[in-house]
Amino acid sequence: MLLALAAVRAALAAHLPPDRLRTADLEPWSSDATLQPGRPDLVVEPCSTDEVATVVRIAAAHSLPIITRGSGTGVAGGAVPARGGLVLSLARMNRILEIDAPAMTATVEAGVRTGDLQAAVEARGLFYPPDPASLAECTIGGNVATNAGGPRALKYGVTRHYVLGMTVVLADGRVLRLGGQTHKQAVGYDLKQLFIGSEGTLGIVTEVILRLIPRPGYRATLTALFPSLAAASAAVDAVLHSGSLPCALELMDRTTLRMVRAYLGAEVPVEAGALVIIEQDGNAPAALAAELERAANLCAAQGGFAIEIASDDESRARLWRMRRSVHYALEAAAPSFRVEDTVVPRSRISEMVARVEAIAATTGLPIAVCGHFGDGNLHPLIAFDVRDADQAARAAEAERQIVAAALELGGTLSGEHGIGLLKRPFLATAVGAEVLTLMRQLKRLLDPQDLLNPGKLLPDADAPGLL
Repeated sequence: MLLALAAVRAALAAHLPPDRLRTADLEPWSSDATLQPGRPDLVVEPCSTDEVATVVRIAAAHSLPIITRGSGTGVAGGAVPARGGLVLSLARMNRILEIDAPAMTATVEAGVRTGDLQAAVEARGLFYPPDPASLAECTIGGNVATNAGGPRALKYGVTRHYVLGMTVVLADGRVLRLGGQTHKQAVGYDLKQLFIGSEGTLGIVTEVILRLIPRPGYRATLTALFPSLAAASAAVDAVLHSGSLPCALELMDRTTLRMVRAYLGAEVPVEAGALVIIEQDGNAPAALAAELERAANLCAAQGGFAIEIASDDESRARLWRMRRSVHYALEAAAPSFRVEDTVVPRSRISEMVARVEAIAATTGLPIAVCGHFGDGNLHPLIAFDVRDADQAARAAEAERQIVAAALELGGTLSGEHGIGLLKRPFLATAVGAEVLTLMRQLKRLLDPQDLLNPGKLLPDADAPGLL
């Protein structure tokens, strides 16, 4: 291994400027937002697809694993170099190559931050809807790797619905250019979809062509508190069947509200059983006002109280403050936490939250639940102290039980965070033996040496399942 590393370093030094190759002080590239431990053997920061292809060919010639990394905001351990190897950071590939306003497309390098792209296209009257919580830091390449979503997925869909084309470097250094700028494509197998959500295990996405839509001119937001989650669920059902589709429909349960109250102060009523946030967007402010007024009445009919509607940016930001403070509130409440990402049918949300409450009671750990009420994507947040072996073990057991509950209720493992390192023990149960076999065959076809992000997504063949 040491000889291979030395050979790789020497070959890379012959092809790249010194500032693109790092062999010391590698701690910033050792983990992602999960804080799972890892240790790369070296870090490379290419600036073009050609440079990525060169790096991959050199690494493949010496059988050195390659872990592609965006900005490290993932919460499933997907960018952790758990088995060492070469971390391929795409942070320098951060150029918006083209915004074609007439065609309503944007061509970007993988390291472009999602929030930067949104600001750039909105300045042109266009809109890129996917909005992960970490949009100020996360990258388009990372979004593609996990098929990221966000609150607006209810109305607008997730990342895969906006990818028209991509450039991909395969495990042997070959470069594929898939799709293009056309909004309709029906030419053979849609191979680009194979790489979306593959978490860097099948190829390295270096450039992406994205579909844009017209920017909505107005947004308005409603918040409503409820005495119970059941009442909130009934109100959500009524809103979704009332003839309009909200842009976002978010949930915070009682435990989450208590944590946020401790963080923010008295602006969060402690007696609430749940908080629902409803957002509408469009180009007719009177119509938006009418839709939210109807939603307010439907919420009130199910026991909703402290109902507020805001249409200006400052007031809307105030209403969203509770939801956007959840991560910080949890950081303040516990030394460590694990962000789960389960999806259940919308009709089973109340049952799923009740199961999570029971799991919290059984394990003795606080578990808050927030998420995207409109599409059933829930984020149970397990608070614990990773330095305490007993608490860490109970957190792992809580995760196992949460995943099992989601599957029992007809749901699945992930809606937007991916499988990565943390959820791979559960994949076999979630997808079944035949599907897992096919996934492994695809992996062997595209990456026969298992060099691309090894130890992620797919469980080892001899690994026992945890469900």
